[in-house]
Amino acid sequence: MLSYALRRVAMSVPALLVTALIIFLLLDLAPGDPMAQVPLSVPPEIKERMREALGLGEPTHIRFGKWLWQFFAVEPMVWLDAVLGTDLAQDRQRVISWQTRSPVMDIVVERMPQTLWVVGMAYVLGILVALPIGILAAYRQYSVFDQVGTLLTLVGYSVPPFFSGVLAIVIFSVHLGWLPSIYDTTHRVTDWHSFTIQVRQMILPVMVLAVQTTAQISRFMRAAMLDSLRQDYVRTARAKGLNEWTVVLVHVLRNSMIPVITIIALGLPQVFGGAIITEQIFKVNGLGQLLITSIMAGDLPMVQTVTFMLAVLIVAFNIVADLLYGLLDPRIRHD
Repeated sequence: MLSYALRRVAMSVPALLVTALIIFLLLDLAPGDPMAQVPLSVPPEIKERMREALGLGEPTHIRFGKWLWQFFAVEPMVWLDAVLGTDLAQDRQRVISWQTRSPVMDIVVERMPQTLWVVGMAYVLGILVALPIGILAAYRQYSVFDQVGTLLTLVGYSVPPFFSGVLAIVIFSVHLGWLPSIYDTTHRVTDWHSFTIQVRQMILPVMVLAVQTTAQISRFMRAAMLDSLRQDYVRTARAKGLNEWTVVLVHVLRNSMIPVITIIALGLPQVFGGAIITEQIFKVNGLGQLLITSIMAGDLPMVQTVTFMLAVLIVAFNIVADLLYGLLDPRIRHD
């Protein structure tokens, strides 16, 4: 398993490099100049110095190398500087945001915890709710629970986040007044009272993101369970006198999880995509809002960085899905 994981990681490196090159070149060739917003009264030599400070006066391959280099951690670079007598850690800080004039990765690291809290909680909650719904809906096919669950999941999957988010604000914040409509990013948890405030402000954005996750995964879980329940090994297990829940939760569920794992692994980047809209609605100061504001401001280094991070997520969770296949199905061997 370890050797297979190392091989998969090694195989993913060229794919990520090609993806990074495509993202960088496509956005780099897009029209736009950060100096266009500079007042006309600024002398040309000052504008040229500003362009050099942003790294725009260097060749494309140099800018691509520095942009790619910024994803490495600062601490290993500092240690490498001490050994080799170089200044690599300072080079990492050379990729500057056109909008804020600050290092791109510093801003990303600052915004990332907010997005991880909201997206992570929404995805975990969506999976924990979706799996039991899909299992019970398949086991009690065509029952009232199955029909109601099918209707609700279809509605949940069809309603986009920009509509469900506004609807949730109107119902729970405006009319009922139960929950805040704006996520306070500056809030810090120091005691029980501040913890309850944090939970209350997370409910609406987490709920909006979890709705589509629950709807999608529960439908795939139901379909996979129905397919497994009709297999011969299920009839054999029942003929041996095994308990019904043992048959369903041990034999059927384990085999049904193989296609569902793919949906779960590949669905996380989609949730990050939904978070882009949700963070705008609830004013969550995370990566999604950062991407939108950077696009509107024409901040290409920031857009390139956040976009490539989403590509890394897709590749990483593909590897996770492949590794989980071997744990769920003993017939799959990676070595």
